[in-house]
Amino acid sequence: MIGVRSPFQPDAFDHLATMVAVLRPDGRCTFVNAAFEAVLGLPRRTLQRGQVWDWFVDARALRVTFDAVHRNEYATGRLEAQLRRPPGSSADPLPVHAIVTQIDRGEQLLLELVEIEQQARQDRETRTLDQVRVTKELIRNLAHEIKNPLGGIRGAAQLLEMDLDNKALIEYTQVIIHEADRLQALVDRLLAPHRRPHVVAEINIHEVLERVRSLVLAEFPRGLSIVRDYDASLPEFRGDREQLIQAVLNITQNAAQALAPRRSVGDAQIVLRTRAARQVTIGRQRYRLALELHIEDNGPGVPADLRDRIFFPLVSGRDGGSGLGLTLAQDFVQQHGGLIECESESGRTLFKIQIPLP
Repeated sequence: MIGVRSPFQPDAFDHLATMVAVLRPDGRCTFVNAAFEAVLGLPRRTLQRGQVWDWFVDARALRVTFDAVHRNEYATGRLEAQLRRPPGSSADPLPVHAIVTQIDRGEQLLLELVEIEQQARQDRETRTLDQVRVTKELIRNLAHEIKNPLGGIRGAAQLLEMDLDNKALIEYTQVIIHEADRLQALVDRLLAPHRRPHVVAEINIHEVLERVRSLVLAEFPRGLSIVRDYDASLPEFRGDREQLIQAVLNITQNAAQALAPRRSVGDAQIVLRTRAARQVTIGRQRYRLALELHIEDNGPGVPADLRDRIFFPLVSGRDGGSGLGLTLAQDFVQQHGGLIECESESGRTLFKIQIPLP
C-alpha cells in the first residue's frame, strides 16, 4: 500500500506499477497515473473529467468505503471490485483489489488498484525466482564438493590403466575416465557464470539476434525458417554482448531441437520479435521503458509437468540434455536487470525476455 505525506506530489505516482487515482470525496477525479491510462486505454484528460463510480461494474460497495474513510471511521478501506474496460472493448471486466486512503488532511482521497491477476503473477514470479536461486546455490555448492574427488577418480583410473596387464580391462578404465571428464565439464558449466568477467559495452539487440540466427541456421540448415520481426526504433543499451548472445542462443537452439518433427517435413518456424514495452513491471520494480524480445516457435510445446520448473538447474525435457541452458539464460538476463518468462501450449511456445532500457 502507498504511504502519502504532505506536501502531496501526484506526479510521483507515474513511476508505480499499480493504478493510482486522486479523487474528491464526491468521486470526481483530479489525477490518474500512467498505469491507470495504460490499463483502461483512455487518455488522462478523459479520465480526469469523469467520476470514479463510472469506472466500476458495481460501485455501491466502493461508495460506502469512500464515505467511511472520508468520515474517518477508519484510516484505510479495502475491497475487491471489477473495473470496466474501455468502451468498445470486448474484454471482460478486470478484477482488482482496491485500497482507499485519505490524503491532504481529508480534502482528497487516494484510490490504489492492484490487478488481482498481476499480483498473483508477481507472487508466482518471486516464488519461482527464489526457488531457482536456492536450487542454483545448492547445486553450485555440490559442484564445488564434487570437483576435487573427480580429479582424484580420474587420476586413479589413469594409474590403474598403466599397471593393468590384461589389456581387455583397459576398456573399463576408459569408461571411468570418460565419465569423469563428462562430469567435470558439467561442473565447469555450473560454475561458469561466476568465473567469467562481466564485459559491459553498448549493445544493439538486433546485432545479437542476427548472430544467433546465423548460428542456429548453420546448425539446422534444412526444414527450419527463422523469421525476423524487429522494431528498428529500439535504442542501444549497456550490457554484456556475449552473455546476451548465449542466453538467446540457448533458448533458440532448444526451440530448433524441439522442432525436429516439423523440420523433417519442412515447416518448422521460429520468430524473433522485438518491441518496446512501456510502464513495465520486472521483478516488482517499475520501468518506464523496456526491451521485449519474443522467441516463438510452432513446436510441440513444453510438457505440462515441466513448465513451472524449466529454469531450474538440471531440468530438461530432452533426452541427453544437460538441463543448464535455460538456467544460464535466466541467470544472464537477470544480470541485466531483466527476466525470462515462458508460455507454452501444443503448437506454440513463447519465451519472453524483458530488459530495462535507458
